[in-house]
Amino acid sequence: MALTPLDIHNKRFTRVLRGYDVDEVDKFLDQVIKDYELVIRESEELEKKVADLENKLGHFTNIEDTLNKSILVAQETAEELQSSAKKESKLIIKEAEKNADRIVNEALSKSRSIYIEIEDLKRQAKVFRTRFKTLVEAQLDMLSSDDWDDLNEIDLPEVFEEVEEVE
Repeated sequence: MALTPLDIHNKRFTRVLRGYDVDEVDKFLDQVIKDYELVIRESEELEKKVADLENKLGHFTNIEDTLNKSILVAQETAEELQSSAKKESKLIIKEAEKNADRIVNEALSKSRSIYIEIEDLKRQAKVFRTRFKTLVEAQLDMLSSDDWDDLNEIDLPEVFEEVEEVE
């Protein structure tokens, strides 16, 4: 059992003829020395443990700081990537809208030119039809003319005779 400061303080030595009992005092001092040595060793061990724990705490504090910094860097990087992705998506959308507008405008332009071409072909067909109709009517008029009847009345042997005379 280790001595407490109160035990040392309250210790009373018995008196003998010449003073305190030397053996009793020596025993007490031996006990105090043992207990004091034990306290010193325990104190040294505890100081070592405290130093080790402080080192470990410092190490873990450094790790914590590093992790916190890494988390901050990762958050900043994620925000930058997100911002960059948003910008890129806006550019892609703008480019797609431009392309869509261009395609629509080209389609409208082609449809207008096709419409104009169709109208021109209709006009040409109408003109051709009118001309053809006029031609056919003229041919019909020719066929229905009396000149054909006159051809039937021509006497071919007479015509040959007249041709021979002229020669």
